[in-house]
Amino acid sequence: MANVNKVVLIGRLTRDPEVTSFANGGKVAEIGFAVNNRKKNQQTGDWEEVPVWVELKAFNREPGRKLADLAENHLRKGHQVYVEGHLALEQWTAKDDGGKRSRTYVYVDNIEFLEKRAEGAAAPAGTAGEAKGGAAKERDLEEVPF
Repeated sequence: MANVNKVVLIGRLTRDPEVTSFANGGKVAEIGFAVNNRKKNQQTGDWEEVPVWVELKAFNREPGRKLADLAENHLRKGHQVYVEGHLALEQWTAKDDGGKRSRTYVYVDNIEFLEKRAEGAAAPAGTAGEAKGGAAKERDLEEVPF
């Protein structure tokens, strides 16, 4: 039987990324994220936005994009982004009572900015043409939607 583990989201950061660096040179950014579902209120008949809170993890990968660095340097609370990723279940034993704990995360495979960048701001490294394997041309940077 085939399996698919793919997540595609557009939403906003609920807090600034929290970055952890490791002794082996690795890095991970934990990102609070929210998307809205629409739900009809049965009493009023009005459509309401219902937030869904999601925890993301972005890693620096070798070879590949440095998603933790990208998040740390360019993402802030309130920014709207497009995220592609996959679900991952993390399990551990709690230090305080020895109980088993678990949490589902979306591990980020790709992230794209949906906010316009400020006038005169430099484009972040690892975006546009660079993400496709080559250096971004000046013309390409003007077409990037951030």
